[in-house]
Amino acid sequence: MSCNNCEHDSEKNCLEIVPIFSSLTFEEMLEVAYITTAKNYEKGEFIYSQGDIGNKLYVIHKGRVKISRISSNGKEQVIRVVGPGEFLGELTLFSAMPLTENAEVMEKTNLCLIEGVKLKELMGKYPTITFKVMEVLSQRLETAENLIEDINLHSVETRLAQGLLKMKDSNNEVILNMTKGDLASQLGMSQETLSRKLSLFEDQGLIEQIGNKRIVLRDIDELEEILH
Repeated sequence: MSCNNCEHDSEKNCLEIVPIFSSLTFEEMLEVAYITTAKNYEKGEFIYSQGDIGNKLYVIHKGRVKISRISSNGKEQVIRVVGPGEFLGELTLFSAMPLTENAEVMEKTNLCLIEGVKLKELMGKYPTITFKVMEVLSQRLETAENLIEDINLHSVETRLAQGLLKMKDSNNEVILNMTKGDLASQLGMSQETLSRKLSLFEDQGLIEQIGNKRIVLRDIDELEEILH
């Protein structure tokens, strides 16, 4: 199966790795593939910007994309970073309002672009797609609400400890998939504040910074204690 020029990856194309389409049959998937085209983006390119009128669902096949907003004073707030199997631009499926976010490519990325009007027709035909999209939107809304709560109610140290614990792998290490500036924005603080607090945590023996992308968590118990 192909989706109009989409590349294959381990016998899965960009549609098959997306959870919202996972319940479709082969024939149903072909219908989605028929309204899908592929496009490559280079690092630093914008897929869309605040104010654009969107009419597509963008599915990430390969690569990573940063979703952010720019405030009235020019400050960037990173909302999330999305990767293979995830999608963006979904709000334009339900509203004719201009896009409120920027989507910037963080590395060479291959997207599958699905025509919004035709996708909505298929969503009426296959309600499971609609339910899956609403499920993802609900999860993203909860994440956004938690971010607002964290920024308003929790200290910088608490937000940093919480962020590190969420991102750690099975080896208690954090391998950053974004710049520290983007991480700072996502945690609701300035890059200077993030640098200071990371250095403080390191001085306290809680973490060890190795290069710009790797952070080893040395004292999980103490980091968890900060949350309380």
